[in-house]
Amino acid sequence: MVWIHGGRYLEGHSANPHQDGALLARTGVVMVSLNYRVGVEGFACIAGAPNNRGLLDQIAALHWVHDNIAAFGGNPANVTVFGQSAGGGSVASLLVMPAAKGLFHRAIAQSPPGTFFTENLATTIAGEIAAELGARPTVAELQQFSSHTLANASLGLLRRMPDFVNAWGPMALTPTPFSPIVDGVILPDAPWRALAGGAARGINLVCGHTRDEYSLFNPLRRQPVSDELFAETVDRLGPHTCAPSQYRAAYPEATTSQLYETVNADWLFRMPCQHLASAHRVGGGTAWLYELAWGFSPDEGASHSLDMLLVLGTLDRDDITNHPSAHPGAPDEYVHVSHAMRTDWAAFAARGEPGWAAYEPTTRSTRVYDTTTTDRSYPEDASRRLWASHRFAALDRIELRPF
Repeated sequence: MVWIHGGRYLEGHSANPHQDGALLARTGVVMVSLNYRVGVEGFACIAGAPNNRGLLDQIAALHWVHDNIAAFGGNPANVTVFGQSAGGGSVASLLVMPAAKGLFHRAIAQSPPGTFFTENLATTIAGEIAAELGARPTVAELQQFSSHTLANASLGLLRRMPDFVNAWGPMALTPTPFSPIVDGVILPDAPWRALAGGAARGINLVCGHTRDEYSLFNPLRRQPVSDELFAETVDRLGPHTCAPSQYRAAYPEATTSQLYETVNADWLFRMPCQHLASAHRVGGGTAWLYELAWGFSPDEGASHSLDMLLVLGTLDRDDITNHPSAHPGAPDEYVHVSHAMRTDWAAFAARGEPGWAAYEPTTRSTRVYDTTTTDRSYPEDASRRLWASHRFAALDRIELRPF
């Protein structure tokens, strides 16, 4: 099992203690983790350099696994790639990249984001980052700057991104200036359309998300959200056919703040993931869908990244016990949910099936991880219906529709 860390395509590394795969290795798998270039060096569109260098690093690591993993007791003919957040988006990319063909046989995409960029948008973003340094986005000009300086320039743009919303649309409202670039060559198409066309028909896929994906990112979580901000968010991020009143009708008990969080979660993670499973099924592949509904903190719920911590088992009981808003039974529940997810992931890697019914467009079978693990029809069906006609694709410079 080859783990690909997340971090918004901007940060992160596999040596983070929360990314330690030791517990998963005890299930009998050979656990591999890798590093790849992030930020400007990994994902900026730079003249004179190939696109998606971070993804190419991942492919280089998979070649190493293919050539060497037998020496560690692994089977090069049974490789599962899995990752969370940007790592999940990387897995979705690898599924449809010609250069990755034959290097892995199963895939798990945890909270894959819906952000992929056109080369047009990525070029514009790189130009803004280079401008922070008084340079142009070329290899010749950017190679004079240190990694630290390039990272600081990226963070400078990140703070200013909302200013570009009228030119960059939804991308300007995301927590990162980087994403895989759909360039027609290294990454031929966005994963949803490519998978629907059968690009990874022979690779079994598990994908899923947490219930409360946006709670980790929401700067307004402890503040009331106005009706105006909610309506603007639906207009900017929601499906083109969806009005704010439709979200209110779909979730009649929700407050405006809860609706705001739901729209953001749907656009950034939940619906891209559900559409990924559906696309793979349309293309003749087999996919399994899951949702993490358990959270140790009522305030944060099943937040983004919690599934990573559960699968890898890298939270300490004291981490939960000492959390200011953890409920009393949380430490024992954490052990139970963590074991359930890790067991299913290992089973999928070993046998190609995780232990619940595959996704079908009629039944939409989903495994829900909570204090009790259950299998049911997709629990976020209210959102699914709102997004049913939406087509996820690479974001371009002008994605915003007029008010």
